[in-house]
Amino acid sequence: MTDQSRADFIIDVLTREFGELIAIDPAAFRRKFRKMAASPFAFYRGSASLFYADLSGTYADNSFLDERTSRVWIHGDLHAENFGTYMNASGHLVFNVNDFDEAYVGPFSWDLKRFAASVALIGYSKALSDDHITALVTGFARSYITELRAIALGGDDAIGSITLENADGALRRVLQEARLSTRIDLLDGQTTIDDYERRFALADGVFEVDEATQAAVREAFEKYLPTLPEKTRPVSTNIKDIKLRKGVGIGSAGLPSYNLLLEGHTEALENDVIIYMKQAQVPAVARWIDDERVRSYFQHQGHRTAESQHALQAHADPWVGYTTLNGVGQLVAEVSPYAADLDWADVNEPEELAGVIADLGRAVARMHSVADDESSHDLVDFSTEEAIVAVIDKDEAGFVQHLVEFAHRYGDQAREDHQDFVDVFRNGRLTGL
Repeated sequence: MTDQSRADFIIDVLTREFGELIAIDPAAFRRKFRKMAASPFAFYRGSASLFYADLSGTYADNSFLDERTSRVWIHGDLHAENFGTYMNASGHLVFNVNDFDEAYVGPFSWDLKRFAASVALIGYSKALSDDHITALVTGFARSYITELRAIALGGDDAIGSITLENADGALRRVLQEARLSTRIDLLDGQTTIDDYERRFALADGVFEVDEATQAAVREAFEKYLPTLPEKTRPVSTNIKDIKLRKGVGIGSAGLPSYNLLLEGHTEALENDVIIYMKQAQVPAVARWIDDERVRSYFQHQGHRTAESQHALQAHADPWVGYTTLNGVGQLVAEVSPYAADLDWADVNEPEELAGVIADLGRAVARMHSVADDESSHDLVDFSTEEAIVAVIDKDEAGFVQHLVEFAHRYGDQAREDHQDFVDVFRNGRLTGL
């Protein structure tokens, strides 16, 4: 493919993925695309649609895939920055995969390849040699395999989490920082006290909503409550304030999101809870998977996102649920005071990177093993860990090498694509912007 035809291909994929939303809110996509232009990794984060177009075309490879391993519940956007802390339903701080907006059912190796290529990009940005990058991807692959094999042999009891009890190094620091966070700090940052009552503060990206919209959001909230698991259903159901949020996240450009301030479990103002109601979107990977069993399983994209998070996290956020607003599927979840992301700028030496990436390999193995025949979800009706281990065991060394080669090859591709993207964007070749 020539430079010119690759640039045209990038334009075509991004236009098909985002064209309708660009027409609705071009300013939001100008912001999104400028963020993507900042670095190859930022571009990679925001262009999952291009990645899957490549995996279904130029980079198509069915190695280690069979009928079962092609139907695993996957994260869908598993890059190195989609990990962080959260407070699970059992009250424990966990470092794990987060952001399930792109989750779907598809080939397990697509998750691993997306992560491996992101490791190559991070390694290159830190001026690591190709040998160091090979070692990092190899460590990720081997920790994934080792953990998954242990789960297959040990059953549910082998499925663990990265917590304060077992984390060390950079991941322990992130968990400790999250532990220092408080709900009152979050509330003070987003709300104000007016006449002895808490309300949202107006700020950049925060807007008032009219009475009709408030009524629609309240109706959607009532439809959301029954979607929460009975055993973890929160008691806070009185809405104190509603605001519209715009410009939320690199992946949510052009999509409306509402923040709701709820009365806490007591009348004390420090117990108030903030949740968000966000329009869900078709995941990029779904456009390249033709499986009616999967497509018809979900009522709408909000349902898909919430069900995916419950499926892929052993103890998901108790506020995660779904609803519809004006007939459009919505994801609902808490704006958690305990969310903290790993700052890769603080992890630079190969030895520390190796430890962190090996831990993430184990986390991915646990995620892939949760949503199968032993879960409450019946979409994937077989043991995913046993199916994946069976195909890897046929050629474990070949599987590791498969990921290493892809990481280098697609890391190079992403860096070239980033430059093409910058050129087409700055020269006005992306329609509607």
